[in-house]
Amino acid sequence: MLKYELIPEQLLYEGTIGQDNLFVPQKCTEVDVLRTHEKEYFDKLIHQQLSSSEQRKIGFPQSPELMERELIIAQGTIDCALWALDHGCALNIAGGTHHAFADRGEGFCLLNDQAIASDYLLHHKKAHKILIVDLDVHQGNGTAKLMEQEDRVFTFSMHGKNNYPFHKETSDLDIPLPDGITGQEYLKILDRTLFSLLDTVQPDFIFYLSGVDILSTDKFGKFKVSIEECKQRDELVFQAAYENNIPIAVSMGGGYSPDINDILQAHCNTFRVAAHLF
Repeated sequence: MLKYELIPEQLLYEGTIGQDNLFVPQKCTEVDVLRTHEKEYFDKLIHQQLSSSEQRKIGFPQSPELMERELIIAQGTIDCALWALDHGCALNIAGGTHHAFADRGEGFCLLNDQAIASDYLLHHKKAHKILIVDLDVHQGNGTAKLMEQEDRVFTFSMHGKNNYPFHKETSDLDIPLPDGITGQEYLKILDRTLFSLLDTVQPDFIFYLSGVDILSTDKFGKFKVSIEECKQRDELVFQAAYENNIPIAVSMGGGYSPDINDILQAHCNTFRVAAHLF
């Protein structure tokens, strides 16, 4: 997608980041993927053996290039997590593939980057209690299912009640929101929920999925959230992590506004807010 090229270009142009803030991940290893995904499914992806039905559910035709991209995205989120442990915060320009399950992909997601990175941190004892804050307009159904038996990961999804996926899984905390919710209503719910979660969950690491498909301009979002209010959402999440000294790694998630500038500004605001705090 064009946004993956435009986001770093804009941030470099305006001076929010420098070249030394950018890194390019390698491909995620099979060992790291298989802590999260089933080998039979992974082998299908690697050997280009998905059925037509499986490809339709994902929404992409299979290709070696697509699989390479997914492995790079997953490693990027692992790398961000490791960077955040040392520096407080790191952001993946891509990622947020929260519709991927252990044995299948859905909704343009093949491998679940934040689940893979969570399993990596837990396996290497770099985190002991992880909070996944999923604020994409679509429920993180794959993440919820993958982590339903993992009590060291708390999944929180605030999403459109009537939006995709139409069969929802059960996160540790789901907040389904009605069509047409205003930005101020959205922010009030998030504010009181997030700080309550930090008290009860007491995470030592946060993964944040910062989808900008909550915008009122989004083709699929159904919310009435402005670009400025989307920025305030990011400020709430980052401030909570910063004030509580919790490392945070971010994946961009979805954004489908017809005007690419709306998507670009909302995603760049996530980086701007992070750069200001961290």
